[in-house]
Amino acid sequence: MNNLPFGRPGQFFRGNLHTHSTDSDGLFAPEDVCRMYREEGYDFISLSEHFMSRFDYPVTDTRHLRDECFTTLIAAELHEGTTRIGEPWHILAVGIPLDFARPSTGETAPQIARRAADSGAFISIAHPSWNGLTVEDAKTIDCAHAIEIYNHGSQVEADRGIDWPFCDQLLNEGWRLCALATDDAHYMTYDAFGGWIMVHAENLDPDALLESLKAGRYYSSTGPEIHDVRFEGDEVHIKCDAASVISVQGRGSRALYSIDNNQTSASFPVEKFKSAYLRLTVTTAEGRRAWTNPVWFD
Repeated sequence: MNNLPFGRPGQFFRGNLHTHSTDSDGLFAPEDVCRMYREEGYDFISLSEHFMSRFDYPVTDTRHLRDECFTTLIAAELHEGTTRIGEPWHILAVGIPLDFARPSTGETAPQIARRAADSGAFISIAHPSWNGLTVEDAKTIDCAHAIEIYNHGSQVEADRGIDWPFCDQLLNEGWRLCALATDDAHYMTYDAFGGWIMVHAENLDPDALLESLKAGRYYSSTGPEIHDVRFEGDEVHIKCDAASVISVQGRGSRALYSIDNNQTSASFPVEKFKSAYLRLTVTTAEGRRAWTNPVWFD
């Protein structure tokens, strides 16, 4: 259970790990994208440009945009190889070096993902439903830390942005993966500020954020905040913003829920989840959600 971010020294920082600028196919310059996220109340951002020949394999240097109140993580979206249905891969690599090498001839998605992970990056498989990724595809990326379970751009534009069921299939088979909510914004209009993560770290240093990402010490949201999750005895307790539904999900059909107007806490027995994992979901009356990462019991 040591991936829980609550009750540790430090604080939560709000960030988005998947967004584009004019360095690939975004509408706004990197400086403008970072400024808009900062003005919206974000603490950090990654510009994850499309790492492909069409854009001359960009890894955007945003270090000059950092200060004591706002920081950036160096990232790219990797596309080598094709999936089972012939679509290009989309793999988010956050924390790669600025001199990350261009792909070699014939390099595959698992190979470039592993190369990025070996360089120190946090690896997430992006918007699987948007591009028809299969679970068997995902299993080839054995260095993945997370699945993108909410992609705001994909949800708004194609109604294919929610991927907890995809992630749960892998969790059911014993894969240990965390979850990630992002924007994938290109136009900074309807596709921005809709999905984010709250990362718990001792400070806003990029290395501290990256360490917390790899350890799963964060939660994802499209609106509500989760204030605390604790295990005491045979129960899990959660405190959160006002919600209409607070629920727990586990392996297969295992689930519990509490439905009430404006509830800000709930408790659930954990016995039925102990054979595998559990995760918690907070849903507001307006349908906005927050999700913890999975918690494993062994």
